[in-house]
Amino acid sequence: MTKHTLSVLVENKPGILARVAGLFARRGFNIDSLAVGETEHPEVSRMTIVVNADESPLEQVTKQLNKLVHVLKIVELDSNVSVQRELLLVKVRADRPVRSQVLETVNLFRARVVDVAPDTLTIEATGTADKLDALLRDLEPYGIKEMVQSGLVAIGRGSRSITTGPALRAA
Repeated sequence: MTKHTLSVLVENKPGILARVAGLFARRGFNIDSLAVGETEHPEVSRMTIVVNADESPLEQVTKQLNKLVHVLKIVELDSNVSVQRELLLVKVRADRPVRSQVLETVNLFRARVVDVAPDTLTIEATGTADKLDALLRDLEPYGIKEMVQSGLVAIGRGSRSITTGPALRAA
């Protein structure tokens, strides 16, 4: 099985997320990552879905997705021809004796501190899953109190856009 990143453009209507997720669940797929948000067209949303699947079953699910009324377009994004990022917020123990070491780690990963408390720092970082995993490994010795990580968001490289074309003008 290999990881696949699907960019799915859908009409911004209630219930479409449940229908898309339900279709994957009925076929026995576990969604590794799911991020949804409006595009530059308020009536269109983009779902970025990451699944581990073999080629043939994924093709079947893609065909069934295309049959859903509110699905406008599906594109598989190869990591070589797309920009892919995740967001991480992590609260780390950082009392006075170790605070400078934590800040050094934050700077090394080009992350930033978004909240300061007497004994903790809240850090925001964006990047690939590998970069965020490395940051967490480096922060772990200080004590991670809490963390949240977004799903993957991705967009194709270059000037081409999947949010243009006749199918989207009709939406």
